[in-house]
Amino acid sequence: MRFIDSHCHLDFAEFADKTSQQIADAASFGIEKLIVPGVSLAQCKRLIDFQQVYSCCHIAFGLHPYFLTPDSRQEMAQLVDLATRHRERLVAIGECGIDSQCADLPLQQAIFTDHIQLANMLELPLIVHHRQSHHLIAQSFKQTKPKFGGVIHAFSGSRQQAQYYVNLGFKLGLGGTITYPRAKKTRDVVSALPLSSFVIETDAPSMPVFGYQGQINTPARLMDVFKHVCQLRSEPKEEIALSLYASSCELFSI
Repeated sequence: MRFIDSHCHLDFAEFADKTSQQIADAASFGIEKLIVPGVSLAQCKRLIDFQQVYSCCHIAFGLHPYFLTPDSRQEMAQLVDLATRHRERLVAIGECGIDSQCADLPLQQAIFTDHIQLANMLELPLIVHHRQSHHLIAQSFKQTKPKFGGVIHAFSGSRQQAQYYVNLGFKLGLGGTITYPRAKKTRDVVSALPLSSFVIETDAPSMPVFGYQGQINTPARLMDVFKHVCQLRSEPKEEIALSLYASSCELFSI
């Protein structure tokens, strides 16, 4: 069976001097490719060299809500230029989105709209971050409809919210959240929607799976996520693995 970690931050400081080992560990489980999103302008610039060194990693450019500042409007203009010049290296635009726990929601919404427009211009999917913000993301999508789908990273929400995104051409990113028994609503979504609605991810080094709270998450933990998906589905493991892999390949054109 082959797998793709559709969202991990393998370039973060937690993995300094350990990147090659992390990739080797993941590969031992059949995890062949990893999607590494952008979070800030400076980090996006570094991702260009990172991807040249680690060819199994595919990159995206974006400004994460956590890292927005009063200078973000100017940085977004620079990001548009950077993404346009390096279009052939990118598989998506993101990580971008709206987080209700971060400051300045109007700025977040404006920058998110800029990301949607950029993705549409470059004909790329979006990697969307959310936290208690499905209604705000829907407002943005109504204002500027994403034309090439994407993934709702670390999806947590209701079946109705999930179906809304799927109808727009998005995949739902399943990660550590579904390994927690308390996540009943999201686990119900995994059981109810078509298998083609999903991709799997780790968000390493964040979002640890159940039983490993407080520890640095790693791409190899994707197998724990896969195990829980299998527990929530009726299809054979091989069919689930094939669908998840194919969905990532299709979404990111890899």
